[in-house]
Amino acid sequence: MKDDILKDDFIDEIILTREEIAGICEKFGEKLTEEYRGKRPILVGLLKGSIPFMAELMKHIKCETEIDFIQASSYSGVKSKGAVMILKDMITPVKDRHVIIVEDIIDTGLTIQEVMNLFQDRGAKSIEIVTLLDKPAGRTVNTVTPKYIGKTIPNKFVVGFGLDYDELYRNLDYVGVLKEAVYKK
Repeated sequence: MKDDILKDDFIDEIILTREEIAGICEKFGEKLTEEYRGKRPILVGLLKGSIPFMAELMKHIKCETEIDFIQASSYSGVKSKGAVMILKDMITPVKDRHVIIVEDIIDTGLTIQEVMNLFQDRGAKSIEIVTLLDKPAGRTVNTVTPKYIGKTIPNKFVVGFGLDYDELYRNLDYVGVLKEAVYKK
């Protein structure tokens, strides 16, 4: 199926097609519905990359949920800066609530760890992570373990379906490996 896609000339290979992403979201939706029925969790999307994934995922969750967003960043270009900054905070209180962090990719783990610490400090009842992609080879924080992982990928720089390179390529309806020539100018 991946060979049938006419990939853009800036992509080396397709990691996930739109259909595969929808299938992952359907599977996650069933599991989250079963686990959180009657608990009214808060889905917290990490801006900006989680938006397409969260929008697709929400369609498949069949229990009461709330949504909110937080923007945190440790990246500039293709490298993590190491320090995490909260750029936009959420408005929904998390005290005594079940929180499901929705992330596009977990790479170093720095950003997600900082967000989890913030929610723990604010008294969340439980915190779980659902991520479209997991890149364990990039991990610098070994305490981050997502409960729901769409696909584990090698240490390659990927874009699409919310993932970007300097704010570009988020709008692709698939995830692909960005050609090095694009970011090694």
